[in-house]
Amino acid sequence: MFAETTGKPEIDRHKATAMVMRMFDNWQLSSEDRIALLGLAKENRTALSKYKRGEPIANSRDTLERLSHLFAIHKNLRLLYPQREVCYAWMRKPNGAFEGLSPVQVIDRYGFVGLLMVRSYLDRARGT
Repeated sequence: MFAETTGKPEIDRHKATAMVMRMFDNWQLSSEDRIALLGLAKENRTALSKYKRGEPIANSRDTLERLSHLFAIHKNLRLLYPQREVCYAWMRKPNGAFEGLSPVQVIDRYGFVGLLMVRSYLDRARGT
């Protein structure tokens, strides 16, 4: 997914887009949830439709950082919950650590900070 060109790793946005869409499918997220996790404007279904068709995700720092955190969340979940059903349902389940909100709701409510909250929670759960 990463290529080395100018001394800095470059992300293959086509592969990253396919991976995040497959991850969202596994998590069984609605379009609204997907838009929130990607940090898109609520009414921006066009971008989401393009990503679903395989067009590469936006080459913005915010979007690529979000992807990095989402992939880290997914990795943490796979390591913490090897049972696929539990792993894939976790993002939609209410969680006492988030005052009864699901992780998706936390990210929707708090934006990028919410994404960091969810990732930090899982990093601590793994002891990293």
